[in-house]
Amino acid sequence: MSELPINIQAIKQKLDAHLGQELTIVAQAGRKKVTRRRGVLKNTFPAVFVVALDQDSNNFEHASYSYTDVLTKNILVEFDDEADAK
Repeated sequence: MSELPINIQAIKQKLDAHLGQELTIVAQAGRKKVTRRRGVLKNTFPAVFVVALDQDSNNFEHASYSYTDVLTKNILVEFDDEADAK
């Protein structure tokens, strides 16, 4: 998400607008390790959102992330349509 929303409600609303779209999640996995996972945004819930992961590059089907992780910049959400617009 290029312009970072300032609260959890705004993050949820932005993700709600992208349901069903492909995205990439970039997450800090340690001091110097970063993981990138591709998938489709499937559901949003009050505290978390669920991504159906690309089965070719992941060992599991779904992953959930909290809006707090987006707010605190522990994860970065990149939608394919936003990447094309840059």
